[in-house]
Amino acid sequence: ELSKKIFNIMGEALGLKGEDLCEVFDGGEQAMAMYYYPKCPQEDVVMGLNPHTDLAGLTILSQLNEVEGLHIKKDGAWIPITPLPNAFVINVGDMLEIVTNEIYKGVEHRPVLNPNKERLSIATFFKPKRDYYLSPASSLITPQNPVKFKQIGTVADYFKGYFSHKLVGKSYLDTMRLNSNDEENTD
Repeated sequence: ELSKKIFNIMGEALGLKGEDLCEVFDGGEQAMAMYYYPKCPQEDVVMGLNPHTDLAGLTILSQLNEVEGLHIKKDGAWIPITPLPNAFVINVGDMLEIVTNEIYKGVEHRPVLNPNKERLSIATFFKPKRDYYLSPASSLITPQNPVKFKQIGTVADYFKGYFSHKLVGKSYLDTMRLNSNDEENTD
């Protein structure tokens, strides 16, 4: 229910009928993951905590024990997110960035280990159906905001590419972006 409310508000902010953005994700996949980060006084030697954006359209994160350990990238700098009691962190993911033609951008983030406390979090990811044709919404493509992504195919096609690519930053999504030469070739 929370994701539907968020998608409706985001869609209305884009000038879409509120339910239009929600319909992209209606009947799609919802996945959950629980993360345990043990306390670690030597976080500089830990492997596997790469900065990344989420594949999904939207991520709702609960930082269960309110231990700081999430950073987001803003204007090239890493900003720590201070956990708030009974609050969720909402991240825009790559699929929503594509559907909104980059109006809403995926949030690059990274987990950071705490040297003194363990950290627990639960993330819920919302994705369209696997057979949904993943592309920017036609009503969001204008002369001022031309199409920003190559033809991608279905969500299942996007999954295949994403999971065969190294998870670093926005590297896979960046392969889907049109550059100025690509835009000239699509006219």
